[in-house]
Amino acid sequence: MSLLAKRIGLIGHGAIGKALATRLAADPDAPQVIAILVRPGRSDGADAPLVDNVAALLNARPDLVVECAGQQAAAQFGPAILAAGIDLAVASVGALADPATERSLRQAAEAGGSRILVPAGAVAAIDGLAAARLAGLDSVTYTSRKPPLAWRDTAAESLVDLDALTEEAVLYEGTAREASQMFPKNANVATTVALAGIGFEATRCRIVADPHATGNRHEVDAAGAFGTLALRLENLPSPDNPKTSFLTVLSLERLVRNSAAALVI
Repeated sequence: MSLLAKRIGLIGHGAIGKALATRLAADPDAPQVIAILVRPGRSDGADAPLVDNVAALLNARPDLVVECAGQQAAAQFGPAILAAGIDLAVASVGALADPATERSLRQAAEAGGSRILVPAGAVAAIDGLAAARLAGLDSVTYTSRKPPLAWRDTAAESLVDLDALTEEAVLYEGTAREASQMFPKNANVATTVALAGIGFEATRCRIVADPHATGNRHEVDAAGAFGTLALRLENLPSPDNPKTSFLTVLSLERLVRNSAAALVI
C-alpha cells in the first residue's frame, strides 16, 4: 500500500457504507471509492462499481478497504484482504471481541504486512486513552446509557420490563468481553475502549437503560499515571439512518481522509 491511499474499497453498502461513499463522492479532492463488495444479486444504486466476491474487490486494486457490513463480514472477508497486503479499517470492531476472529485477522495482517485500522467510531477520547495506556492505566470503565426503547430486541427484554421503567436500570455490569457477547449491538464501542485501554477482561462495562436519557450516551472513565479522564458523549443519529450515530460515519470519513493526507491529526 502506498503511503497516501487514494483508491478506497468498501465492504457493504448499507446505511454506513452508503453515507460514507456519498460524502466522499461529494468532494473530488477526497479519496474515492472504486469498488463496493455487496451480497450477490444486490444492485442498488451506487456511485462505484458493485462486486459480489472478495476476489473481484481485490482485483480493483484498492489502497485501503473499509468494512461497514457487520461483524460477520469483517470475520469472513477481512483475512483475505489483509493477507493481500491491503490495510483494513474495521467499522464493526465488535468482531474483535471474539478471540478466534481477532487471532485470524492479526495473523493475516502479519502475513500480508498490512494493518487492522480501528476507527474511534461513535465514541471520543480514544487517542488520549491509548496514549495514557503507554504509561500505565489503573482502571477503565465504559458505560452505555440509552433510553429503554433503544434496548428492544436485546437481552434487556429478559431482564427488565422496558415499558415500565421509571428509574435507570443497570442491565449488566462486568467485563467488556462479556458485555460484547451479551449485547452484540453495543459491542463496537465497548471493544474500541477495551482495545485502546487495558483489554477486554480488565475493562469494566456498565449497560444502562435510562428512561430519562434523551439519546444514546457513551461514558468513559479512566485513571492511571497520566491522571484521570471523564468523557460524556451523547450522539445524534445519522441523517440517513436513525439507528446509526452520525459520528460513526464521520469517524470513518476522517480515517479515509487521513490515509491520503500529508498532515494527519
